[in-house]
Amino acid sequence: MATLPRAIEPTSGSSIISGNDACPRSDAPFDAGINSSGAWTEHLECCSLSDDELEPTDGHHELQPIEEIVKPARALYDFEGKAEFKELTVEAGDELNILKEEVGDGWSLVRASSGEIGLLPQTYYTCTTSFLSVPLAVHGRKQPSTSTITPQACPQEQSKSLSIVPQDTGEWTNPLPSFRQSLLRGKSLNRFSGFVTSGAEEWVLEGHVDPVASSSSISHQRISTEDSINDDNRLSRLGLGEADRHYIDAGPTWQPKVPKFRVLVHSPSKRTSGLSGAYTVYSVTSLFSSTTDESYDSCIPPIPPTRITVQRRFSHFIVLHTSLTRRLPGIALPPLPEKQYAGRFSADFVEARRGELERYIGCIVKHPVARYAEVVTSFLGCESDVEWKRLMPQFLSMPAAGPSFFAHVFHPAFNVDVDDATEAIVRFSRHTLVVGKGTQSLRNIFGRIREVRLEMSKAERLLSYSLLSLITSTPLSSAPLTGINKDAEDTPPQRNGLLNEEGAWCWRESCQDCLRLTKAMQKTSDSLQIVADLYEDHARRTQLATHEALKNVAHPYQLYEGIIETHQSTVSRYKDTLKSGKVRTLATFSNDEMTARCETVLNTTMAEMDTYHDQKVENFSTIMKEHLDGEINFYEQVLHKLKAARRTFDAPRFDELSRSPRQPSRYERDLEAPKLNPPPLPQPCPHVYDSAPMRPVNTVIHEGIGALMGKSQPGRKGSLLRRMWAE
Repeated sequence: MATLPRAIEPTSGSSIISGNDACPRSDAPFDAGINSSGAWTEHLECCSLSDDELEPTDGHHELQPIEEIVKPARALYDFEGKAEFKELTVEAGDELNILKEEVGDGWSLVRASSGEIGLLPQTYYTCTTSFLSVPLAVHGRKQPSTSTITPQACPQEQSKSLSIVPQDTGEWTNPLPSFRQSLLRGKSLNRFSGFVTSGAEEWVLEGHVDPVASSSSISHQRISTEDSINDDNRLSRLGLGEADRHYIDAGPTWQPKVPKFRVLVHSPSKRTSGLSGAYTVYSVTSLFSSTTDESYDSCIPPIPPTRITVQRRFSHFIVLHTSLTRRLPGIALPPLPEKQYAGRFSADFVEARRGELERYIGCIVKHPVARYAEVVTSFLGCESDVEWKRLMPQFLSMPAAGPSFFAHVFHPAFNVDVDDATEAIVRFSRHTLVVGKGTQSLRNIFGRIREVRLEMSKAERLLSYSLLSLITSTPLSSAPLTGINKDAEDTPPQRNGLLNEEGAWCWRESCQDCLRLTKAMQKTSDSLQIVADLYEDHARRTQLATHEALKNVAHPYQLYEGIIETHQSTVSRYKDTLKSGKVRTLATFSNDEMTARCETVLNTTMAEMDTYHDQKVENFSTIMKEHLDGEINFYEQVLHKLKAARRTFDAPRFDELSRSPRQPSRYERDLEAPKLNPPPLPQPCPHVYDSAPMRPVNTVIHEGIGALMGKSQPGRKGSLLRRMWAE
């Protein structure tokens, strides 16, 4: 449950001492509150609440806060540091002292219990001093007691806003929520979930203060700016430009700022550099269609689209992807194709890589938010190689957006309903999971169809060879003709009564009928060879493109898994905040702010679900249309060749065939060794999310923590140990 720190109930074992109390803390171990009487007695012995205590009479007299230099902390996870980088090696639960919390890049200077000092990531520990702190809004001045030192005479009991809640000291049935509230300060135990890595958790719990915004502005408003027109048109590299402000309309759905356009990746070429060696450069062309208005005249030819072509390497695509994942953590981005070194200059691999990069950048520019990101516009529009090389380090050095991404998302008020959001994510997660399984099955079937088409090519070619062998009396595959003696095999066919002098399939000389028949059948054999080529080419190129396209839509659940986790966690925090807000306390205003921040995250995730819906319709429509167009074009070519062969048997073409002797077919030389074993079909490169023998470590950790937290995963049954043993 993600809430702000709350006042600890009097029944807990920790003694809450306000800023005006000068009583020392007890050195006894921390009491969780299971033995409530002992916890009260132990701490009340150290802190007297009698009337003899002196109260500060001057309202302006307050104790000055003492600046803490060293903060005690506790390690959350095991971390094996590298000694050469001055990193500590700690185990989960180790006591630590934080000497400097921020030393850069998410590291802290830490001293272990053994006295060793080194660096440790901030996400691997949690401070323990802040667990006993409460918000300033719930601190009150200490009132003198008029009775003896008993639990009933405690000042907290006299407060109307804070009452003693009866404590159940029985079975500890649900320890994890209280554990997260007390030890993790409302944060999730699973630090690898999309809710945490996207910055949504930090945004929900703490919000975000824009460093350049006015200090008087309250949380999450439209940011007014006094920038000049040039600064508004230029996308700021500091993350403060219009490109970093994202708007959501009713739906919720993303509000597009830039119209759709196409991107082509073509003309790969090999180049050599003295520093990096050989590499492949791809031409990336953006096609911007001209907008049409009411004055459009059909008689006037349309204006050709504007073209911008740049030269990019695969490493440049890595820069693009890295920058996008850091600056847009709240949206689902397609994975970048994996880097490969073996055979990276072969023609087949270069063509496959070109297609993968084109599909990747196509998915990026289809997204209504990603296509106007600064790194995308620079990647596609910076034609100067020198300028692009200057910009790349700046994009890589930009800090991760984190909670600032959600702070710059603007949406209508009351744009989502928590009940609708709960039902939507259940339906969405199930739908994407089933779509992925169905598409994977379709990929397997489509691969078998391609193999069948290759077999059809071999069958058509064998039929052509057999027909040609028949009319030429040439044995197929060097097989002897049955019914012919050995001496006849050495005799030329023309002298043995198999063919006449004109090459006709007849024992009679100057037989015009057989000459016409032989030439027409030879034409049919040649046409069948072309049909076989069409079958093979269709399976190798056209159907391969469809097979590749199916690969990109086969993993919607894995692609949107971070969005699903963020949505589910935010809905849970939203409901918990609403429940805690029903009790009118001094923290109600903070709960209202947290609720508003939860609504921002839910607007973002539901806008992403709407984007998937639109892209699913567009992607599958495109795949089906391209498949049908390819099949129609293929069968039209086959039909054209078969019709041409059929017309040779009709007059007047059939009559014209007897004017000249038959010429040998170019396929006769293949009869002794027919080409019936084509090379294997090229297969789509494995997708990043395709099943692999070894699974990523973060996936195993994620599932393990999810099982400990009691979260069920769709399609995953059985115990955690059983799954780990099976895998």
